[in-house]
Amino acid sequence: MRFLFLPLATRVPHVPVRDSPIRVRLAGPEEQELWARTMAEGWRDSTDAADLLADLMRVSAQRPDALSFLAECGGQPVAAGGLAIHDGVALLAGASTIPEFRHRGAQSALLEERLAHAARTGCDLAMICAGPGGASQRNAERQGFRIAYTRIKWGLGG
Repeated sequence: MRFLFLPLATRVPHVPVRDSPIRVRLAGPEEQELWARTMAEGWRDSTDAADLLADLMRVSAQRPDALSFLAECGGQPVAAGGLAIHDGVALLAGASTIPEFRHRGAQSALLEERLAHAARTGCDLAMICAGPGGASQRNAERQGFRIAYTRIKWGLGG
């Protein structure tokens, strides 16, 4: 797992793609179920535990410090992401895109809006975790994130 950081004071906001159909917004408290289902649906092709994941996302959305963001295309939720803020530090906590809507800029737009929200609320540092060399790490690095450290976990192969 790679842990990345971004000082928000020196951050240059990402310029969104002109005429992009992707819109990102903060989900309301009444949309926790929609947010949880969207998050789980985005990971359905990488886990057999999508139902369990939806339950976990429901719990995550109810945390007092949790902010839930939805990315929409034509009014339809296509991606979701979380944000937690503590003592001026913004933790971009999970994000996923429904497989059919990948490669359309939803993750970049989600990342940008969560960072902008963090900066507006007075955060001076953002953090994110990503798998080494994956799309999430590449998206974060395009936004200016830098690797703080890599944590390697060993496990038994099967």
